[in-house]
Amino acid sequence: MEFLRLIHGYQFPSGLALLFPTPYALATLILFVWSIAPAVKMRTGAGFTLWLRVTWVLTLLPAVTGVILALGGAKVPSATDVGGGLSKYNYPTDPSRDWEHWMYAGLCVISLYVIEVLVRGRLIEHRVGLRLLPVATLFLYGCAYMIGRVAVFPGSTPGT
Repeated sequence: MEFLRLIHGYQFPSGLALLFPTPYALATLILFVWSIAPAVKMRTGAGFTLWLRVTWVLTLLPAVTGVILALGGAKVPSATDVGGGLSKYNYPTDPSRDWEHWMYAGLCVISLYVIEVLVRGRLIEHRVGLRLLPVATLFLYGCAYMIGRVAVFPGSTPGT
């Protein structure tokens, strides 16, 4: 179980964690920056597609380990009381953050699917999809960032 927690909960131990707290958030930030070129050029390259696949892997790895941990009864650290009403990170516990963590994870999977649809041009015209690509990847980055934030910090109603 500790190995799964290590994989699932890895965070960068530096000041850059304010911009990208996890490797997944970093991958989505790179995907966002990279998505600007296909929106301008009106075509995606092999490198972008490869990075999109890497992002899928970095999405599914913590998702699968998170489901296994949840089935074992684990909750996000910000929702878990380790004593005295404090979380692992010495903030007040906030049990409502557990469902938020799940919500953002689900939004990430949905966003990645939408990005795949935009890149392939299945439901909407390919050119329009590529123009919308930076918006979808920015949303994905925001959700990936919030996954890490929700796991550490309490919300506006700690203790409820």
